[in-house]
Order: sequence, then structure tokens, then C-alpha cells
Amino acid sequence: MQSHPSLELGQHQQLVLTPQLQQAIRLLNCSSQELEQELSRALEDNPMLERLDAPEEAVRSEPLEAAAQSEQLERWWAQPAAQAGSDDIPESGRGQTLEEFLLQQLHATRATERDRALVAALITAVDEHGYLDGTLDELAAALPDEWEVDPDELAAALRLLQSFDPPGVGARGLAECLALQLGRLADAVGGEDREALDCARRVTAHLDLLAAGKFSRLCDLLGCERGLLDRAHALILRLEPRPGREWDPGDIHYVVPDVLLHRVRGHWEASLNPALAPRLRINQAYADCLAQAGEAGPLQEQVREARTLIRSLGQRQQTILRVAQAIAERQRAFLEDGPRALRPLVLRDIAQELGLHESTISRATRQKYAQTPWGIYEMKRFFGAAVQTSGGEETSALAIQDLMKAILSGEPAGRPLSDGRIAELLAEHGVPIARRTVAKYREAMGVPAAALRKARAGAAETVNAK
Repeated sequence: MQSHPSLELGQHQQLVLTPQLQQAIRLLNCSSQELEQELSRALEDNPMLERLDAPEEAVRSEPLEAAAQSEQLERWWAQPAAQAGSDDIPESGRGQTLEEFLLQQLHATRATERDRALVAALITAVDEHGYLDGTLDELAAALPDEWEVDPDELAAALRLLQSFDPPGVGARGLAECLALQLGRLADAVGGEDREALDCARRVTAHLDLLAAGKFSRLCDLLGCERGLLDRAHALILRLEPRPGREWDPGDIHYVVPDVLLHRVRGHWEASLNPALAPRLRINQAYADCLAQAGEAGPLQEQVREARTLIRSLGQRQQTILRVAQAIAERQRAFLEDGPRALRPLVLRDIAQELGLHESTISRATRQKYAQTPWGIYEMKRFFGAAVQTSGGEETSALAIQDLMKAILSGEPAGRPLSDGRIAELLAEHGVPIARRTVAKYREAMGVPAAALRKARAGAAETVNAK
């Protein structure tokens, strides 16, 4: 049988990731900060784009009255700048960097010009936490060869730097930082306090055991009684592990919500935060010039790119809004009664309701935050697998953690609850879960183990007694 070539027509469907679709996916996956970076690059590269600095209105499912919106924002938003002049901020940290503060002290000393130059070189190597970034050998190698720096000379310069405020500055590690601060306390204590001070100095060589709460082993290593170790621990708790904290502007973190969940006429509705709703448009002057020219070229391509970006940005906002609205409807009990009423929810539930893929829901909730009556929550936290209660109902992991938080808040300070006991109390509340699950939730909440909580409570009592 011979084969003959032939032509046939056929139809089939195939998903193709066009550049426009790839851009829409990338923008949806961006957090608010990442989106701002993307838009800044687009505005820089494409002259056809311009930003509307003052959005006329927020994108919402049903607009609120202007007065109601203003009142809502005033109630929810705190203005950190209003506290900038608070007396709680140290005077030395206002309008001055740590490097400037150290140089100011250096200029007030009677050190020689050479010593000042060496100390100034060390100050430039102090990081934002107040620690010396590198060893003395590495710093000596970085200095000009004509300086001919002697190691003992550089060590003397470091001792001068470490005598400056804040106490502990210029340390090469946490142990040295705490030891420097304990040295400042030597002249201010006496009697039993001096004995505890000496013990605290020796404890700084075993900080790993102290952090793990292995106090019995520490007593054996140091040859001291538990009471003395508790007093030494109390002294260490009074120290500052990061001397440069007052000058570190990155120590304060703000989270601006992408979505606002508010109650309107008995229903919970979502709206995009106007402060994070970027608005772009085509530069009309350039567009008119191109329309009159009527020629295709690079500028016409930039116009098309600008329109595609604006369309993708609008799709991103609408998708996030739809997902937030669906979450608000599913988690109404949480919005009204608090975290303990959070219901189990998975990505598939929202995806089926909105007719979207689960990956789209995941991207729409990645690093997106919602303002609720109970605080700001990442939108992914509204999702969680179901946990069966003894009554046959279902609850979520976040609701269990909130119940654990209430149980832990009532535990005796000197007798913390073990994971097994917490599991028993949860079972009494109708939530039977295993001890290892309790340990997993406790670690997710940032709560240390019972042994370490007991040790910290003992040290805190010693501090209060002082």
C-alpha cells in the first residue's frame, strides 16, 4: 500500500502566554512595593505614560459617601509622623546618624591626630546595629599602606571607640557587646550585686545555653547556685543587645493595607486603599501629536505598551477587589466576632466562586494586606484547612491559635503550661488536637517552650524585686 501526501484542516485549543498575559500575571503577583517599582521603571522608560498623583476616587464595589470614607480612614489610620517629636525618642537619635554621634564624641576627646584618624576609620566600619563589621586584621588590611598601622595601636583605638556611648558600641559580637555593658555597671554595684555581675560576665561565654534555657547545665559549668544564676540572668536582661537601635531607621516597620474591609448598611464590603491605587494615563499631548502625524513607528508602539500596562493594572485592581469581597463574605463571622470565629477556607473555594484558577487567587493574596476591625491581616491568613471539633463542627488553625493565646495569657507565671497540658485544655474547649500540633502552632505564634518561659518568668521576678 502506497502512502500519498495530503492536506487536512483541523481545529484545536491551546493556551498561549502572550506578553500581555505575562505582564498581567506579573503585576498581580506583585506586592504594593514591588508594583511601585514596576511602575517607576515603566514611567521612566515610556514617555507616553504619566501618573495621576491625586486619585479622584477609590475603586470599590459600591462607593461610600465622601464623609463616611474620610471618617473611616481617620479611625483606621495612625499617623507615625505625629509622634516624631515624642519625648520617648532619645535626644541623641534625632536628626543624627550613629556615625555622626560617634564622631562628635571623638572630636571631644584629647586623642592625638593619629589616634583620631584610626578611631574615625573604625567608626566607618560600625554597622547600623552598633557592631564592628569585620576583624581588626581585616580592617588593618583595608587601611592605606603608608599608615603603617601596628596591631596594638589599632587595638588601642578600638578600646577608645568602645568607651563611647552608647554602651557596647564597637563590639565584635553579642558576647563582647554584653560584656562591655556589664563593665560599665562595675562601678555602680556592690555586695551581692557584684557577685551577680561577675557571674553574668561568665555567662556571656555560654549564651547559647542561656537562650536554650539549660540553667542546670549552666550552674554546673559555672559552679554557682541557681539563685545566683537567676540574678545574673536578670542583669543580662537589662542590657541592650543592639546598641545602635536608637539610630536605626529600619527598626520600625509599617504595613499599609491594600484593601479596606468596612461595614455598609449591614453588609461587609471591600474597597481598594486609595493611597495604594496607582492611576496612569496616556500623555494626551504626545497622543495628539502622533494622531496628527498618522505614521507608525516606535512611538506608536510605546502608546500600545502604555495602554496594555494601564489595562493590566486595572485588571489587577479588579481581581484583588473581587477576591477580597469574596473573602469578606466567607469570613463575615471573623469580621464581626474576631479571630476565634475564622472559618476554614481554601483557595479552591474562592476560585470556584469567582470562576478563576487557584493560582490566580494565590497571586491575588500574596503579600496583600487587608484592614479589618481586628487589625491588619495578610490576605493569605484568611485561608486554612479545616480542623474537626468534638461537636462535629469545623474550625481553622488561626482560630485555634487565638484560643491558645487566651489559654497562655492565663497561665501562672512560675508554672507555665506544657504542650501536653495545653492540648488537654483545648480538648476541654472542644478542639482535640495532638501535642505535636500544639507545639507547631506555639512555634508559629513565637511562644517559647514551657521551660524557657519558666526561666524568663523567674528572671523577670528578680528584676522586679530589684
